[in-house]
Amino acid sequence: QVQLVESGGGLVQPGGSLRLSCTASGSIFGANIMGWYRQTPEKQRELVARVTTNGVPRYADSVKGRYTISRDKNTVSLQMNSLKPEDTAVYYCNWRSMFSSGDGYWGKGIVVTVSL
Repeated sequence: QVQLVESGGGLVQPGGSLRLSCTASGSIFGANIMGWYRQTPEKQRELVARVTTNGVPRYADSVKGRYTISRDKNTVSLQMNSLKPEDTAVYYCNWRSMFSSGDGYWGKGIVVTVSL
């Protein structure tokens, strides 16, 4: 019902930057939250940043000050600066209605690797 198309990611050296983008389509009417989560083999999926329909952001403490999330209607972008090796993960875009239970809809995931 909701399709998410992600772009960005790749390999970057520590201290570098990447920009992720995600566009939602389908049944995306009404108030909602779009965000980015990340997951590694060692850690469960965790919130990185999210933003409401009206542009109110929220960040994980581990990325606050380094990442910036922004939104233009149904496209959400994540600017990732000062990247660290521990930022390495698969990043997933998420769309969730403000009025529905459950986890919402997920993108396929984008690999971000921060390494020398």
